[in-house]
Amino acid sequence: MESSKRSEGETSPNELLSRIENALKTATLVASAFINQTLKVDYKTEFDPVTEADREVNAVLQELLLRDGEGWLSEETTDDLSRLEKEAVWIIDPIDGTKEFISGIPEWAISVAYVVNGKPLAGGISNPATNELVIGAIGAGVLYNGAPTAISDKQTLAGAVILGSRSEAKRGEWDRFNDAIFTVRHVGSVAYKLGLVAAGIGDATWTLVPKHEWDVAAGVALIEAAGGFVRGIEPVQLRFNQERPLLRGLIAGPLKLKDEIEATLGL
Repeated sequence: MESSKRSEGETSPNELLSRIENALKTATLVASAFINQTLKVDYKTEFDPVTEADREVNAVLQELLLRDGEGWLSEETTDDLSRLEKEAVWIIDPIDGTKEFISGIPEWAISVAYVVNGKPLAGGISNPATNELVIGAIGAGVLYNGAPTAISDKQTLAGAVILGSRSEAKRGEWDRFNDAIFTVRHVGSVAYKLGLVAAGIGDATWTLVPKHEWDVAAGVALIEAAGGFVRGIEPVQLRFNQERPLLRGLIAGPLKLKDEIEATLGL
């Protein structure tokens, strides 16, 4: 593991992108080896599966990303609250969308975010099943499979493609949008959805149910780096690396759609 005593303020956006890209490419190779294989599945809770792939991806990301003086928050690492004392923290989901991963649905992703003083500054999302990689940093823009990209330039929700939640739809939580002026495409991983919106492949996305920080931190960095907006359900500034790393919900998309989305959701 590479060691450095530099502070986060001395880490450039391009260096962060290089670190994230290199780590994600290695983690993608690790995860890809499990695709179409028989998986041993354990359950952290009745509805919360975990596989060997989750653990192996977590280990390689921690080895490649974490440096001296930085904190670590990951779904698959026992939480060490010493991270609260760190200015710079990596927030990781080794596999977001584990249920889709287990079922062979190509809508899961590896999610990596670099957060400084509560704000995601850089992030990367890789979907090994579809060979998609989105990386970006505030001040450096966003790359989709190596090419510069940006948030959608959609001016109105009419005809827009909204990336919705597959699990929320199954519970009927998106039924109220059945006759909406926009089209809903349901996708598994929330990290993957945020990455697609940052890349301009979907116009906007939202989830109105609680999400952990590791589900969305990378996506928040990417959306903002791509020129879009992100907000929570509550009218307060989003802050990450909290003692209880849980958000009530999240809305993301182009700034020009913000008012219309908020009106649609009654916010």
